[in-house]
Amino acid sequence: MELEQYLVDATMEVFASMISIDIAPEPKGGGLPAVAADISSLIGLAGDFKGFLAVHCPEPVALGITSAMLGMEVTAVDDEVKDALGEVANMVAGGLKIGVATEGKKIGLAIATTVVGKALRTGGLSGADRAAVAFATPLGRFGVEVRFVLS
Repeated sequence: MELEQYLVDATMEVFASMISIDIAPEPKGGGLPAVAADISSLIGLAGDFKGFLAVHCPEPVALGITSAMLGMEVTAVDDEVKDALGEVANMVAGGLKIGVATEGKKIGLAIATTVVGKALRTGGLSGADRAAVAFATPLGRFGVEVRFVLS
Protein backbone atom coordinates (compact mmCIF):
# COMPACT_ATOMS: atom_id res chain seq x y z
CA MET A 1 0.00 0.00 0.00
CA GLU A 2 1.43 3.38 -1.01
CA LEU A 3 0.05 5.66 1.69
CA GLU A 4 2.44 8.50 0.89
CA GLN A 5 1.05 8.65 -2.65
CA TYR A 6 -2.53 8.70 -1.34
CA LEU A 7 -1.53 11.60 0.95
CA VAL A 8 0.12 13.45 -1.95
CA ASP A 9 -2.85 12.90 -4.28
CA ALA A 10 -5.43 13.93 -1.67
CA THR A 11 -3.49 17.02 -0.56
CA MET A 12 -2.76 18.16 -4.13
CA GLU A 13 -6.46 17.80 -5.01
CA VAL A 14 -7.58 19.83 -1.97
CA PHE A 15 -5.17 22.66 -2.71
CA ALA A 16 -5.95 22.71 -6.43
CA SER A 17 -9.71 22.74 -5.99
CA MET A 18 -10.32 24.58 -2.72
CA ILE A 19 -7.33 26.72 -1.81
CA SER A 20 -5.59 27.77 -5.04
CA ILE A 21 -2.10 27.77 -3.57
CA ASP A 22 0.63 26.01 -5.54
CA ILE A 23 2.12 23.17 -3.55
CA ALA A 24 4.69 20.52 -4.36
CA PRO A 25 5.61 17.42 -2.39
CA GLU A 26 9.20 17.48 -1.27
CA PRO A 27 11.34 14.53 -2.28
CA LYS A 28 12.01 12.01 0.45
CA GLY A 29 15.60 12.34 1.51
CA GLY A 30 16.14 9.21 3.56
CA GLY A 31 13.60 9.21 6.33
CA LEU A 32 10.34 10.83 7.21
CA PRO A 33 10.11 14.61 6.90
CA ALA A 34 9.96 16.91 9.90
CA VAL A 35 7.94 20.12 9.73
CA ALA A 36 7.98 22.78 12.43
CA ALA A 37 4.36 23.14 13.53
CA ASP A 38 2.59 25.85 15.49
CA ILE A 39 -0.85 24.63 14.43
CA SER A 40 -1.87 21.02 13.89
CA SER A 41 -5.26 19.67 12.95
CA LEU A 42 -5.93 15.99 13.60
CA ILE A 43 -8.66 13.64 12.39
CA GLY A 44 -9.20 10.37 14.23
CA LEU A 45 -9.30 7.24 12.08
CA ALA A 46 -11.29 4.07 12.79
CA GLY A 47 -12.07 0.88 10.92
CA ASP A 48 -9.26 -0.95 9.14
CA PHE A 49 -6.93 1.97 10.01
CA LYS A 50 -6.90 3.01 13.66
CA GLY A 51 -5.01 6.18 14.43
CA PHE A 52 -5.01 9.72 13.09
CA LEU A 53 -4.27 11.93 10.12
CA ALA A 54 -2.69 15.30 10.86
CA VAL A 55 -1.91 18.48 8.96
CA HIS A 56 0.96 20.41 10.56
CA CYS A 57 1.68 24.07 9.75
CA PRO A 58 3.89 26.86 10.97
CA GLU A 59 1.76 29.90 11.82
CA PRO A 60 2.52 31.91 8.62
CA VAL A 61 1.50 28.96 6.44
CA ALA A 62 -1.74 28.41 8.39
CA LEU A 63 -2.56 32.12 8.06
CA GLY A 64 -1.87 32.02 4.31
CA ILE A 65 -3.99 28.91 3.79
CA THR A 66 -6.87 30.47 5.71
CA SER A 67 -6.54 33.75 3.81
CA ALA A 68 -6.69 31.86 0.50
CA MET A 69 -9.70 29.80 1.59
CA LEU A 70 -11.66 32.82 2.86
CA GLY A 71 -10.60 35.25 0.15
CA MET A 72 -9.49 37.84 2.71
CA GLU A 73 -6.34 38.57 4.66
CA VAL A 74 -6.12 36.81 8.00
CA THR A 75 -3.37 38.12 10.28
CA ALA A 76 -3.91 36.32 13.60
CA VAL A 77 -4.63 32.79 14.70
CA ASP A 78 -8.29 32.69 15.64
CA ASP A 79 -11.25 30.33 15.33
CA GLU A 80 -11.38 30.87 11.56
CA VAL A 81 -7.80 29.62 11.22
CA LYS A 82 -8.52 26.60 13.42
CA ASP A 83 -11.68 25.82 11.45
CA ALA A 84 -9.93 26.25 8.08
CA LEU A 85 -7.07 23.95 9.01
CA GLY A 86 -9.58 21.44 10.40
CA GLU A 87 -11.42 21.52 7.08
CA VAL A 88 -8.16 20.94 5.17
CA ALA A 89 -7.42 17.93 7.39
CA ASN A 90 -10.97 16.65 6.89
CA MET A 91 -10.76 16.93 3.09
CA VAL A 92 -7.33 15.27 2.96
CA ALA A 93 -8.60 12.47 5.22
CA GLY A 94 -11.56 12.05 2.86
CA GLY A 95 -9.14 11.67 -0.04
CA LEU A 96 -7.12 9.11 1.91
CA LYS A 97 -10.35 7.23 2.66
CA ILE A 98 -11.15 7.06 -1.06
CA GLY A 99 -7.60 5.94 -1.90
CA VAL A 100 -7.46 3.06 0.55
CA ALA A 101 -10.97 1.98 -0.45
CA THR A 102 -9.50 1.00 -3.84
CA GLU A 103 -7.53 -1.61 -1.90
CA GLY A 104 -10.56 -2.90 -0.01
CA LYS A 105 -9.79 -1.03 3.24
CA LYS A 106 -12.35 1.05 5.12
CA ILE A 107 -11.69 4.13 7.23
CA GLY A 108 -14.14 5.96 9.46
CA LEU A 109 -13.37 9.61 10.19
CA ALA A 110 -13.87 11.56 13.41
CA ILE A 111 -14.35 15.31 13.79
CA ALA A 112 -11.21 17.45 13.43
CA THR A 113 -9.38 18.70 16.50
CA THR A 114 -7.01 21.63 16.03
CA VAL A 115 -4.29 22.50 18.52
CA VAL A 116 -2.20 25.67 18.67
CA GLY A 117 1.17 26.04 20.36
CA LYS A 118 4.86 26.34 19.65
CA ALA A 119 6.89 23.46 18.19
CA LEU A 120 4.04 20.92 18.41
CA ARG A 121 4.78 17.22 18.02
CA THR A 122 2.46 14.25 17.78
CA GLY A 123 3.01 10.94 19.48
CA GLY A 124 1.17 8.01 20.91
CA LEU A 125 -0.05 4.83 19.28
CA SER A 126 2.72 2.56 20.45
CA GLY A 127 3.88 0.34 17.59
CA ALA A 128 2.02 2.39 14.97
CA ASP A 129 3.23 2.85 11.43
CA ARG A 130 3.71 6.36 10.05
CA ALA A 131 3.50 7.83 6.58
CA ALA A 132 4.34 11.51 6.14
CA VAL A 133 4.85 13.99 3.31
CA ALA A 134 6.22 17.52 3.49
CA PHE A 135 4.97 20.09 0.98
CA ALA A 136 6.64 23.26 -0.24
CA THR A 137 4.52 26.35 -0.93
CA PRO A 138 5.26 30.01 -1.62
CA LEU A 139 4.18 30.53 2.02
CA GLY A 140 6.61 27.97 3.48
CA ARG A 141 6.49 24.28 4.30
CA PHE A 142 3.73 22.20 5.86
CA GLY A 143 3.32 18.48 6.46
CA VAL A 144 0.66 15.81 6.33
CA GLU A 145 1.05 12.57 8.22
CA VAL A 146 -0.93 9.51 9.13
CA ARG A 147 -0.12 7.31 12.12
CA PHE A 148 -2.00 4.07 12.18
CA VAL A 149 -2.34 0.46 13.16
CA LEU A 150 -3.98 -1.85 10.64
CA SER A 151 -6.80 -4.06 11.89
